[in-house]
Amino acid sequence: MKYLYLFIYALFILNTALINLSFAKESCLEESKSKVKVEAWLSKRYAKDYRDIRKEFLVIGNTKLGLFIYPAENPSRVVAIGRCIPAYVAQFFIKKAIKYSLGTTHLVNQKLISSNWLGMGAPIFGANSMSKITSEQLAILMDDSLDTESFQKIYRYFTVQNKKINIYGLLLDNPRFLSTDH
Repeated sequence: MKYLYLFIYALFILNTALINLSFAKESCLEESKSKVKVEAWLSKRYAKDYRDIRKEFLVIGNTKLGLFIYPAENPSRVVAIGRCIPAYVAQFFIKKAIKYSLGTTHLVNQKLISSNWLGMGAPIFGANSMSKITSEQLAILMDDSLDTESFQKIYRYFTVQNKKINIYGLLLDNPRFLSTDH
């Protein structure tokens, strides 16, 4: 009888652990079934090639694309990648950002955006929500050998926000600061 109780207890613990593990990754698994929402802002010099560029962007598949022409010459050089975006999709759109939005100099913290959203050249982010990246850091993200988990881990490492920011010469709390617990 003692062994039966021990067996049931062990089975209960194992079942609880497996359920908790499945919930940990379930959100991205559910997101992977839906299309990646892409918002891309292009330099105005590419307005005449809009249709061809749209076709080029849709080659990747499984995306819902919003393609916009920036009203000024140069769109923002920011890329925002949601936490459930596969590495190959993110790298594809970073390459397109380099080609059509004049490069990438900033990345956006993932807690500010939807997990299944990718923004390229989007002018909606303030300076306090972005992190400046170097060309070396960008090269690390563009490594084809990265799997999605590694890519996302590196992306989060590069987009850690500062707790304090300089506003009008004063060092104040960052109003956009989000905790770094992932």
